[in-house]
Amino acid sequence: MTRRPDGLLNHNVLDDDKAPQDACGVFGVWAPSEEVAKLTFYGLYALQHRGQESAGIAASDGERILIYKDMGLVSQVFTETDLASLTGDLAIGHCRYSTTGSSTWVNAQPTLRPTKYGTLALAHNGNLTNTGDLAEMVQKLEGENAKTGRGATTDTEIMTALIGLQDEKNVEASAIAVLPKLEGAFSLVFMDEKTLYAARDRHGVRPLVIGKLERGWVVASETAALDIVGAAFVREVEPGEFLAINEDGIRSQMWATPDPKGCIFEYVYLARPDTSIAGQGVHATRVRIGKRLAIEAPVEADLVIPVPESGTPAAIGYAQQSGIPYGLGLVKNSYVGRTFIQPSQTIRQLGIRLKLNPLREIIEGKRIVVVDDSIVRGNTQRAIVRMLREAGALEIHVRISSPPVEWPCYYGIDFASRAELIASGLEIEEIRRSIGSDSLSYVSMEGLIAATTIDENKLCTACFTGKYPIAVPADMSEGKMRLEVTEVVKNHEHI
Repeated sequence: MTRRPDGLLNHNVLDDDKAPQDACGVFGVWAPSEEVAKLTFYGLYALQHRGQESAGIAASDGERILIYKDMGLVSQVFTETDLASLTGDLAIGHCRYSTTGSSTWVNAQPTLRPTKYGTLALAHNGNLTNTGDLAEMVQKLEGENAKTGRGATTDTEIMTALIGLQDEKNVEASAIAVLPKLEGAFSLVFMDEKTLYAARDRHGVRPLVIGKLERGWVVASETAALDIVGAAFVREVEPGEFLAINEDGIRSQMWATPDPKGCIFEYVYLARPDTSIAGQGVHATRVRIGKRLAIEAPVEADLVIPVPESGTPAAIGYAQQSGIPYGLGLVKNSYVGRTFIQPSQTIRQLGIRLKLNPLREIIEGKRIVVVDDSIVRGNTQRAIVRMLREAGALEIHVRISSPPVEWPCYYGIDFASRAELIASGLEIEEIRRSIGSDSLSYVSMEGLIAATTIDENKLCTACFTGKYPIAVPADMSEGKMRLEVTEVVKNHEHI
């Protein structure tokens, strides 16, 4: 199970109902005379919802880059002593959910690589779609050296290697040479000993924003990370833009013609509610989605309740639009996070009650509207419906603030495979019967897009529509471990 830093449960209320796992979080800061490692720590803390598997920070004192990373939550990985050792004027950080490569220490970010012009550290949010081709480029550039040692098993390592192996005059020129070769979704922060860099793919699939400190600059995945370190929001990094930040100021150049395709699922679920994307507050957008849902799928009921916490803003909107009272019907245990203690069989059978428990006196005898953000496999909703019936609900009407998720994402969200997505094989009425509710409705694609106020042509809706704005090669079906499989085969061949 994943848990947000503010105690918010992520989507998978049940451990065996793997949710659309969050994309990673990246943070970079250039701020002389500031404690850059601590600023990065707090920035990552604000981005913890985007990845809970590992965390890392790289900092430079102008002469060398030190890096510290480990498995676990941001608050578990770093101590005061660790952060005190990471001194300097600039730093980058990363919190990871693995979308390429397995969840192991060696795959934690930032990556680090020596180059002929200094050291390169890099952190990445997104997922490349041409990793196979890029891995071959790296092999050719490395020549005989590629036959020894550990090969790259993540697209982040491949990008780092490609930039480091370019025959250019510096990191900046090398990055500009490599960026057009990358296909897919990427929001990058990277650095050498003196300069902080950032880049965003030409489609701007994953978010990236710029903030101004009193004596420096910040680049981060979400505006919430700017808020926590006291940086004023300046603007989004443009799709296809490259930034360099150092003592000479901030420099920008476009490396590609923008063709915006922002991820619509950021509005539904991924981003924090206190973040703004494309000038729109995420919380307000989710309330609007709930209002659209109430218009499109009305029902006579006594109470609207959210599945906490991701369903809360849409439930508020549904209640406001429908005139049905909003209430707290499910109580969340904020302290259920990762545990090394496996539940006994008795506790496992209770399942969801570890994380959610109904308020019987509110539920009993009522017709309930339950609002959630999405359905993946349906296990969570099935357990919630059963629990609410046991608490005495007369009727249970499930309302979902996104269309049916029918297609996997190849751009940085680790959805279940298409075979595991309940909506890819069943009609809505069949899903309703499967989860046991009295009715089930999803917001329409048109309603969701309208609620974002973003032009449909500037959004990626692939997980709902199957229309992928960036070509997905056939070998992507091998999944996020494809590079590790390739590496095992390659090493076996060399034995």
